[in-house]
Amino acid sequence: MSKILIRGAKVLGHDPQDVLIDGETIAEVGTGLSADGAEVVEADGKVLLPGLVDLHTHLREPGREDSETVLTGTRAAASGGFTAVFAMANTFPVADTAGVVEQVYRLGRDHGYCDVQPIGAVTVGLEGRNLAELGAMHESAAGVTVFSDDGKCVHDAVIMRRALEYVKAFGGVVAQHAQEPRLTEGAEMNEGVVSAELGLGGWPAVAEESIIARDVLLAEHVGSRVHICHLSTAGSVEIVRWAKSRGIAVTAEVTPHHLLLTDELVRTYNPVYKVNPPLRTERDVLALREALADGTIDIVATDHAPHPHEDKDCEWAAAAMGMVGLETALAVVQETMVDTGLLTWAGVADRMSVKPAEIGRAEGHGRPVSAGEPANLTLVDTAYRGSVDPAGFASRSRNTPYEGRELPGRVTHTWLRGKATLVDGKLT
Repeated sequence: MSKILIRGAKVLGHDPQDVLIDGETIAEVGTGLSADGAEVVEADGKVLLPGLVDLHTHLREPGREDSETVLTGTRAAASGGFTAVFAMANTFPVADTAGVVEQVYRLGRDHGYCDVQPIGAVTVGLEGRNLAELGAMHESAAGVTVFSDDGKCVHDAVIMRRALEYVKAFGGVVAQHAQEPRLTEGAEMNEGVVSAELGLGGWPAVAEESIIARDVLLAEHVGSRVHICHLSTAGSVEIVRWAKSRGIAVTAEVTPHHLLLTDELVRTYNPVYKVNPPLRTERDVLALREALADGTIDIVATDHAPHPHEDKDCEWAAAAMGMVGLETALAVVQETMVDTGLLTWAGVADRMSVKPAEIGRAEGHGRPVSAGEPANLTLVDTAYRGSVDPAGFASRSRNTPYEGRELPGRVTHTWLRGKATLVDGKLT
């Protein structure tokens, strides 16, 4: 059936309306719309949002298919309400050539659960020495506009400047993993009271903040765009706020786990809480929430980082860093931002759909829920509350910090260009 009528949905959390999908587009939005010839989805007051967009996803393919594949990762994305994800470049081989980014792009198109836009590496092999084929990746079928060595910092100021200059020519953006490597050698968690008590190597806030300060000044000097990945400290918030006040073209993201979890959890020595950048203090968490609410931080990005069981179920020092996040992101944002009154659902749509699509130039995504727009949509049961069970995840990996934790909200339906990828909480 090519027509779908979503009846009685709270569009962006406002008064209930009907939304008629015809083929790949939204045909009409209003009240009392006719259901003739249409499949009817009774929304019953659920919240309807534009399909979510994640600017920071690790799909692992090619090379680490034991952790995730483009198929399993995009199924996880659809389960979480995402219709587009940006796939980071730290694969094996690294996505530093047109051939590799085109492979990832085509895998995404073939599987069809959400759109996959590859992110190209800034430097060859993520080694920080020589620029990768930025122009060739942009001109490829994948049309790469976002470049990042995420997992590693572009720590050489000259290389970072050259990258900013290069992408400026076609309106691209460099997404920086802000971590001064000399300040984080042997780091295992946030540097502070807890790390001192546990005797674990500390990851100081200044290692992030010093790189952000340098890079916003480089972006201002070059007149180019820089994006800060997984911003995690109160000091970083102030630097970005200052840069924006000067008109510098900087955007920033925060992860759901940095909005909710703190370094106090590391006292359990459970490696599920080991992540880069590390979980910070309660003061940092509150500053990040306020910054997301006031727009200093532009978007929420998951940093979905799947790992196989053997890489996380081991002693803390040997465990890999990272957490899965696609299937729980919206619930955490509801818990930390909506249910606390810091954001409306329209604000969530802005931070998790509209702005990430703008930053990454994801065509057809982040659009208004109105007639004539692509039918990329997410329906959320905001009244639901339940505990997280990773056994039901679509992701190949289960390294979630929320296992057994009660969170609000549940994505019931996702549509990609009018095609249902999730119906009643089940993948199609």
